[in-house]
Amino acid sequence: MRIISVVGAVIHRDGRILAAQRKIGSKLGGMWEFPGGKIEPNESPKEALRREIQEELEAEIEIGDQICTATHHYDFATIQLTTFSCILSSDSLVLNDHDETRWLLPGELDTVNWAPADIPTIKLLKDEAVT
Repeated sequence: MRIISVVGAVIHRDGRILAAQRKIGSKLGGMWEFPGGKIEPNESPKEALRREIQEELEAEIEIGDQICTATHHYDFATIQLTTFSCILSSDSLVLNDHDETRWLLPGELDTVNWAPADIPTIKLLKDEAVT
């Protein structure tokens, strides 16, 4: 099975974290994720993340530290997701690839149905909020 390297932005604002719902009809449609996408050839993970956030949300971000890299085996591919802590530099979001977004407190992260590859990052964020 092919391995697809992707990046996700854990965007923080006012103590909340941005969750984005995948469009119904797409792979994993209706599930929630950290916005981001595939790393293209000759692109660094941070370059890919900047590009993907611009494409998906028409927004600019400041990229901070890497949170984690997790691998999940789906029926269509193996996804290797690397997430980064980010801050939104733009004032607004345009939903080009998502049906909805929500700003969730760390204690509210379990209120949406996350895509499996995002779960390890969710666990780290919740653990971090407790300590």
